[in-house]
Amino acid sequence: MNWITNYVRPRINSIFSRREIPENLWTKCDECGTMLFHRELRENLNVCTSCGHHMAITPRDRFTALFDGGTFTQVSVPQPTADPLHFRDQKKYPDRLRAAQKATGETEAMLVASGEIGRTPIVAAAQDFSFMAGSMGMYVGNAIIAAAEEAVKLNRPLVLFSAAGGARMQEGILSLMQMPRTTVAVQMLKEAGLPYIVVLTHPTTGGVTASYAMLGDVHIAEPGALICFAGPRVIEQTIREKLPEGFQRAEYLLDHGMLDRVTPRGEMRNELITILRMLLNLPPAVTADLPAPELPIEEELESAPQPDTAEEQAADDTDK
Repeated sequence: MNWITNYVRPRINSIFSRREIPENLWTKCDECGTMLFHRELRENLNVCTSCGHHMAITPRDRFTALFDGGTFTQVSVPQPTADPLHFRDQKKYPDRLRAAQKATGETEAMLVASGEIGRTPIVAAAQDFSFMAGSMGMYVGNAIIAAAEEAVKLNRPLVLFSAAGGARMQEGILSLMQMPRTTVAVQMLKEAGLPYIVVLTHPTTGGVTASYAMLGDVHIAEPGALICFAGPRVIEQTIREKLPEGFQRAEYLLDHGMLDRVTPRGEMRNELITILRMLLNLPPAVTADLPAPELPIEEELESAPQPDTAEEQAADDTDK
């Protein structure tokens, strides 16, 4: 052992050793397997730049891309009773809630906000599938009612982005009661004459599909979204038949009259602006503010201050 082994070699290894790369810099597309750089994926609204596969996106990121300037005001939602049934499976229900809140940074599975898109004031609500699979519990029911009441109070349309695995089993019958509650909330909008647009994202299933997600005036879906009450695997096992290709996907439902549009996420904002302004009998949206037109040279000369004549200059000198 000498100083080369003890000092020089470790020093060289430390200089040229490979630096550790954080794991969250790259995301693998579930559809095509392409590795996507996190910044590129975020700028493309979590849509694969290779195959166009739509990945999950959080409500806050969606609202940032949706509202003018990424600015919106969050609408407060009444908090329901915590753990009303004292439910426990492998974990206590409050423990699952706290884990989901820590992982997502959100209070619950739905976010409600108000703002403008294309200078059209709206109220928007979006479910967060990463929060306990976006399951519909009492909070989600309260959120939809709060969104409908805010829309009626401000006389604005409501745009809802659904993404859920169904009702929340930890709340039992109380979660199923949100189906009629949200139906009444949608009826409030109908009676007020306000548009209600639903954007169905992947996946929208169970009691959510059987209630507020299919009661809109216009139904738009993102490409490839699974939209159903019971999943295709359950149906196949029940009827013992092979289902058609693409069954219960957005494109299949569009072909069979269940949807009005299938719109990519990057085009969703402009699509919503066009539909909302049409339903509200408003003129087409202004896409940009144009600068004031330049005056012709003749008008500029006329409007410019004229120099003093010789007589006026002489009079000024005399006064001085």
